[in-house]
Amino acid sequence: MSQKPKSAQLPTCPSCEEPLESGDLFCGACGYDLSVVPPRPDDRPTLVMKGVGPAEPEARVPDSTVPDAAAGTPAAGAPAAGAPAAGVEWPTVTGTDSSGTPAPLHLPEELVGLESSGSRLPAHPGDFELPAPAAPAAVVWDSSARDYANQESTGQGTAGPEGTNEESARPESPNPDAADPRTVDPGAVLPPGGKLCVACRAGRVDTDGYCENCGHAQPRERDHVEQELGAVAAVSDRGLRHHRNEDAFAVSSAALPDGSPAVVAVVCDGVSSATRPDEASAAAASSANESLLAALERGTHPQQSMHDAIVVAAEAVNALATTPGGGMEHDPHRHQNAPACTIVGAVVAGGLLVVGWIGDSRAYWIPDDRGGPPARLTEDDSWAAQMVAAGLMNEAEAYADARAHAITGWLGADAYELEPHTASFKPDRPGVVVVCTDGLWNYAEGADEMARALPADAARRPLHAAQVLVGHALDGGGHDNVTVAVLPFALPPQGAGSAYNSA
Repeated sequence: MSQKPKSAQLPTCPSCEEPLESGDLFCGACGYDLSVVPPRPDDRPTLVMKGVGPAEPEARVPDSTVPDAAAGTPAAGAPAAGAPAAGVEWPTVTGTDSSGTPAPLHLPEELVGLESSGSRLPAHPGDFELPAPAAPAAVVWDSSARDYANQESTGQGTAGPEGTNEESARPESPNPDAADPRTVDPGAVLPPGGKLCVACRAGRVDTDGYCENCGHAQPRERDHVEQELGAVAAVSDRGLRHHRNEDAFAVSSAALPDGSPAVVAVVCDGVSSATRPDEASAAAASSANESLLAALERGTHPQQSMHDAIVVAAEAVNALATTPGGGMEHDPHRHQNAPACTIVGAVVAGGLLVVGWIGDSRAYWIPDDRGGPPARLTEDDSWAAQMVAAGLMNEAEAYADARAHAITGWLGADAYELEPHTASFKPDRPGVVVVCTDGLWNYAEGADEMARALPADAARRPLHAAQVLVGHALDGGGHDNVTVAVLPFALPPQGAGSAYNSA
């Protein structure tokens, strides 16, 4: 005669954690079958600690016997099946029936499970179909942490540690009538050209940048931007403290009249105290890049092309002061707070390296052979630089002053005067040019520091190098927007020449 299943004598139900009474065979709350839970072993643990051997149980299971579920899954470091026990012995099976036969052993996969509703799962895996794999995660970069990163494209929650669904733990939507993202077809929600919310994956994003379903603000397009053209790459990031990215860049390449390539990188930093600094930097980078490409293709010398491009960029930023819709066209004092930005650019063409700048964005030269000296190629238009140039302070004292980053030159309608700085170099070895805003060089100010932060394979992997430098700034605190372009410089082949080499 078979014996009824013994109660596991547990304090709470292993399924719903409802308190149990002695002798219960089923949970009164969820109906969980307590007979599938093995009884507690009466023997002591069989662990070895600091040379103390395991407690000796009353009896042992033969080596060929599979341990029962009461022993649990072997701990990490336990020998594999068939391997010597190495001092670890399995506990006995303590349950017996009326004939004294040891209780049957169960493998974990033989135990019958329950669905979340409390009903039993099929006993055999073949009795039901596995759900289809979830759609791949839609990763959205938000550099501040970015509230919307790694949101699942299905919008479904995942099971928490207690078997609960995280969806139920999320705060309620501010809109009580909001659609459930798990049941909404995105194609039915969005009109042509509309954007889907990256938070709930169900709502349409309004023109003000907020989701009409859940109310979440959407990450801006310029929060993090990357671009690679093979011979040049750039990365721009909002940083960890600013609410928007006021930097901008442009990278491009052109063919000179003799067929040789010219590569361009332009980086601009919007002046935060000015009106619409993000628009100023975007206008300057775009217009300077277009001007450089056109001039280089015509055969204009790169240094003259750089000078003219900075003038064109200044005109583009000046035009923003009176642009309709900017809110300044009727302001009699609009030039006192006109859109403004800094600019720095680099061109590699015909064996020459040309840089140009206004403001405190910088260019650095880092040779591939780190045994050679790196160098800073630009001089800041800033209060600190003026103090050093006048001999009133050394560089360490000047840049430690609160006025250090007050710029004395910029692009904008309220600039004192336009004085583009340009310089040409003819490196005798291969290397890279790092073109960046102060959001980076604040954390690697000296040329030696910048060289240490730059990966050794920067010439072969410029995008990776730019990503590493942006990460260096973010790890340092990310107090400002961070933008960096990495422009490799290779020596021209022996015997190759250019009209610029004799200039």
